[in-house]
Amino acid sequence: MGKLFYPAIFHKAEEGGFWISFPDFPDCFSQGEDMTQAYEMAVDALGLCISDIEDTKGTLPIPTVPTDITVDVDSVLLVVEFDKEAYNRKHNSRAVKKTLSIPEWLNEEALALGINFSQVLQEALIAKVKAQ
Repeated sequence: MGKLFYPAIFHKAEEGGFWISFPDFPDCFSQGEDMTQAYEMAVDALGLCISDIEDTKGTLPIPTVPTDITVDVDSVLLVVEFDKEAYNRKHNSRAVKKTLSIPEWLNEEALALGINFSQVLQEALIAKVKAQ
């Protein structure tokens, strides 16, 4: 899954800032003190809703066409972008144990130099993934 785009309604809050609702996710809400924070919070809220649906093997709703949505005078309609890969990097960074084999001489040399095996492997894997 690449990027997803869902419309969100940014409602002006009486106390200032915005509260956000998603026409395609009736139980998904968020808020923010200004437009920048509100948008960031909307992305996080959308991520939680999408992850919950995926975790329960549900089907994601087809995004409503923005021109089919009517908003009141104190609201703004914006399309929120959700990048599943970026979300997973931010929220699913739990360590996973891996077993690997290297030549004995390399192990001894690396230990003598105080090299952190996990760090080196992570850095190499990140570089390899980014090169793809």
